[in-house]
Amino acid sequence: MEVEASFPDTLEAVRVLIAPGGAYGLENKIDTFGAIKARIGYAYGPWFFYATGGVGVAHDRLTHTQLTGNLSGYVQPVYQWRIGAAAGIGAEARLYGPWSMRLEALTLQFPKSGANFSITGQRIDSSLSAYILRAGLNYRFGGEAVKQDKALTPNLDNVSIHGQMTGIGQIALGFPSLYTGQKSLNPHTQLRDTVSATAFLGARLPTGTEVYFNPEPTQGFGLSRTQGFGGFPNGEAQKGGSNYPRYNTARLFARHVIGLGGEQEEMADGANQVAGKYDISRITLTAGKMAVPDIFDNNAYSHDGRSSFMNWGFIDAGAFDYSADQKGYTWGAVVELNQKYWAARAGYFLIPDTPNGFNFDTRLARRGQYIGELEGRYTLFGQPGKLRATGWFTRAFAGNFDEALAWTGGDIAMTRRSRPEYGFVANLEQAITDDLGVFSRLSWRSGKTEIVAWTDIDRSASMGAVLKGTSWGRPLDKVGVAGMINGLNNSYRSYLANGGTGINIGDGALNYRRELVAEGYYSIGLGGNNALAFDYQFVKNPGYNADRGPVSIASIRLHGEF
Repeated sequence: MEVEASFPDTLEAVRVLIAPGGAYGLENKIDTFGAIKARIGYAYGPWFFYATGGVGVAHDRLTHTQLTGNLSGYVQPVYQWRIGAAAGIGAEARLYGPWSMRLEALTLQFPKSGANFSITGQRIDSSLSAYILRAGLNYRFGGEAVKQDKALTPNLDNVSIHGQMTGIGQIALGFPSLYTGQKSLNPHTQLRDTVSATAFLGARLPTGTEVYFNPEPTQGFGLSRTQGFGGFPNGEAQKGGSNYPRYNTARLFARHVIGLGGEQEEMADGANQVAGKYDISRITLTAGKMAVPDIFDNNAYSHDGRSSFMNWGFIDAGAFDYSADQKGYTWGAVVELNQKYWAARAGYFLIPDTPNGFNFDTRLARRGQYIGELEGRYTLFGQPGKLRATGWFTRAFAGNFDEALAWTGGDIAMTRRSRPEYGFVANLEQAITDDLGVFSRLSWRSGKTEIVAWTDIDRSASMGAVLKGTSWGRPLDKVGVAGMINGLNNSYRSYLANGGTGINIGDGALNYRRELVAEGYYSIGLGGNNALAFDYQFVKNPGYNADRGPVSIASIRLHGEF
C-alpha cells in the first residue's frame, strides 16, 4: 500500500466559449493530485514488476474570464475537490544496499463535476484525465540490509548526492502609512511562509567532465506577495511564488576542470561538488542553467539566505542587477582561472526578454549580460581575507525612466528597446579570529533604465559581522548583525514619484528617503548543517518612502541538509 501526493502546477486546459452574455475563457488547472493505492506484482531477482490501482484525489481550479459584454475582464475562480480512480503499471529494480530505482506509468481519471459562477449565473461541468510517466530513485530506511555482490556494487567516488529543505515563517508588524499603491507593502500585520527543497545530484564522467542536476520544488510568497522593499527581507521569497509546491529545474550544468600542474588541493564532497583533488592552478569551464551568484559575488559570511542573513541586500550586492528568471536562475557559460592568491572569472548569461520576465531572450549577438570578476586572497594579522571586484554590462529590451515621463505619460513599456546598463560591486570578507568574521559590500548601477531581473536598488552599502558560539560552549551556533543603506538614481525617483512602478516597489507617490535596513539573527546548530534560526529586521523608509514605516519583521527559519 502507498499514499502519494503531487503538486504539478502545470496541468491545465484552456477553452474559449460563447454564451448569451458574450464570449468567455475557461481555464481548468490541477493544483494538486494524489492517490491511495495498492501495488501487487512479481519479484524476479533484483526486479519487481507490478500493477497498481486505487482511489485518486485532485484539487483543481476552474477560472472563468469574461472576454466581452458588460462584465468584460471580470475573473472568477472556483476551487473544488474531485474523487476518481488511479491505475497503472511499473517496475522497480534494486541497485545496491538500500537504493532502488523505479519506472511507472499511471493514469488518473476523474468523472464530470460542476462549478457555479455566481456573477454570470452559469454552471460549468468538466471531467479531468491525467497520464503520467515517471522515474524515481528510492532509499529504504531500516529493515534487513540487502546483500549485494561486490562486483555489482557501483563506485560512488565519482558521485555526489545531497539535499536541503528550508522553511521560513515571517511576520511583519503593522506600521503607519499615509497611502498605499499598487506595489506597496501592506501596512497591516501579515504573516507569510516559504518552503523550498532541493536535491543536489552530481557525477564525474570518465572524460573528467562533471554534470549536475538540481530539482527544486518551492512553495509560498514573501510579504505582500514579494513587494514593497528594495532590500526584500526573505531570501527564499521568489517573484514566481505559488500557493502550492511548484517544481522547477534550478540547475542543470556541466563543469570541466583543466589542471595546469603544480600544487594540488582537496575538494570535499558537497552540494554540487564531487570530491577529488584538483590543481590549485587551473581553468574551470561551466555551462548550463545556474544562478549567477553561484560563481560571482561570493562571500563566506553573507551569501546564503538559508543559513545566514535573510535580506536580499545582504545575500548579494543590492545594486548587482544580475540576470535571472522569476525563480532566480538563468542560462550561461563561465570561464575561471584560479591561482593560489588570486582568481579571475568571466561569464555570459541570457537575460529575460522583458524586465522581470520568466522567458529568456535568445538573441545572443544582440542581448545578454557580461560579467567579469577579480578576486584577491591575502592574510591580515594571521587571518585570511578576500577582496572581490565585479563589473557587469547588460544589453536588454528595457525602458528609460526619463523618456517615459517626457513623452508617454509614464507608460515605460512604450519606451522599451535594446538599451545598455552597467554597474560594479566591491566585496570584502575578513576573518578577525577563528570564530569572528566581518564583511562589506558596495554596489552601484547607472540607473537610467529599468531593472532587468534583481531588485529595485541603484546604490547600496552594507556591512556586518558573524560570530560562532565557541566562547559560550555552542560551537555550532552563530550570531550575526548587519546594516545596509539603499538608494535610487534621480531618474528612477522621479518616475516613482509620478505613479510609476518597478519590479517590487511603487506606492503611487514618493517622498524619497534612502532605505535603511538592520538585521540580526541567532542560529542554533542542531548537528551537521541543520539549524534553527531566529531573525529580526528593522526597515526604515521601506520602498524609499518616508511616508511609510518604519516596519519590524520577525522570522523563524528551520534548515536541514543531508
